[in-house]
Amino acid sequence: MKQYNNVVVFDHPLIRHKIAILRDEKTSMKEFRELVGEITTLMTYECLKEGVPTTEITVKTPLETCTQQVVKDNAIAIVPILRAGLGMVSGIHTLFPSALVGHIGLYRNEETLEPCEYYCKLPEGIEDKLVLVVDPMLATGGSACDAISLLKKRGCKTIKFMAIIGAPEGVARVAETHPDVSVYVSTLDRCLNENGYILPGLGDAGDRLFGTK
Repeated sequence: MKQYNNVVVFDHPLIRHKIAILRDEKTSMKEFRELVGEITTLMTYECLKEGVPTTEITVKTPLETCTQQVVKDNAIAIVPILRAGLGMVSGIHTLFPSALVGHIGLYRNEETLEPCEYYCKLPEGIEDKLVLVVDPMLATGGSACDAISLLKKRGCKTIKFMAIIGAPEGVARVAETHPDVSVYVSTLDRCLNENGYILPGLGDAGDRLFGTK
């Protein structure tokens, strides 16, 4: 795949280990859900090394007073793409429990494979926050691109996108359509099949998270 300045593909042994279990068709719904959260937490730690709004405070230790950097209150918003993106929210809340959550609902047209919007509810003032758009699977890239475009129309200026597994086709589409958005993927898979599913992938993330068919 072509290299993009705004794309980061993680190469971490802990993430690789958890991805291996995540892919396994025998992994239970409970374990699958827990793994998605754990992988998301690891990704968030790396994703937010830069660009997080901070402020300086004074702290009194048992020995003396010092200044420290802390994340500004209400500086981060999470926007999962429904429904599978919901599985990643808890992983971010582990590190940023006060982060507000918006929701964007998109379903895939089975004929065109393009996304169709059916729901959008965003926190007040989201345009002034660092927005993390999350979806476990970055396949064709259509849903991710549409969600990011919708957020930009609402005035959002600082957006990062996180996916657990990405296909080269989807990563390229998001990177080229939104070069100002940083894209983070824990694993880059081989390709899409004729039905737009990632190979080798892990099946339908939403079904495996919520026990549906």
